Amino acid sequence: MQLKLIQADMAAYKEFLGTSKAEKFLHIWESQQLFQEQWDLEAPEITQMYDRSLQNSQTKRLWKREAYEPKRMMLAFMEMQADFVGYMFKDLFNEEKSIGGRVDRFVFHCDELLQEYKQQFPRSIDNNHYHGDRYQMLSLYLTFRFPELYTYYDGIAFWKVLGRWGTANLPAADDFERFCKISRTIYTLLAKDEELLQLHEKRLIEGKHYQEKSLLVVYDFYQFCFRQIR
Repeated sequence: MQLKLIQADMAAYKEFLGTSKAEKFLHIWESQQLFQEQWDLEAPEITQMYDRSLQNSQTKRLWKREAYEPKRMMLAFMEMQADFVGYMFKDLFNEEKSIGGRVDRFVFHCDELLQEYKQQFPRSIDNNHYHGDRYQMLSLYLTFRFPELYTYYDGIAFWKVLGRWGTANLPAADDFERFCKISRTIYTLLAKDEELLQLHEKRLIEGKHYQEKSLLVVYDFYQFCFRQIR
């Protein structure tokens, strides 16, 4: 990555943060706050807890849109195998293990559960659990659980922006582990600009949006950069 190119986009991003258009993705900070308040794998009813943890007052697009319903499918898996799904999330959130292994195991177990689901409901037209599709839903779980470590993944936008910044050896396919490492580097650059972070934080509403350290600002930043090259 070429630092001068990133800094030029940061300067433009700061101007953007002072406009009403900068509110586009704030609903994600709302869901992050709700997840932080509700998530508890020791809750007696994991299905109800999971449902409460993924809520938003404005939109359901993070987990429900055309041909994309990961929340509905995970709720169905929980109805079948609540204890096993609880184990899956504990493994996904175990920071002592490599992120690559964790996401791969989670997708593998979702594949297994989907086969069980299809056996129990042979007339169902569901053929996808949506947790391996470009890692978006997995990144959402991780972003909400560990705001200071992860950000939301949009592979098309992210790798295009890295190409704009002159990044060498871009992956031919999704590389979630590399995404996590680079997104933390980008956050470090953003955090060094106190004015930028202040402008970002000014958008957030106390009591509604998550206001502690959150790498979601990296997602907001690379989406802004992506819109400049489309």
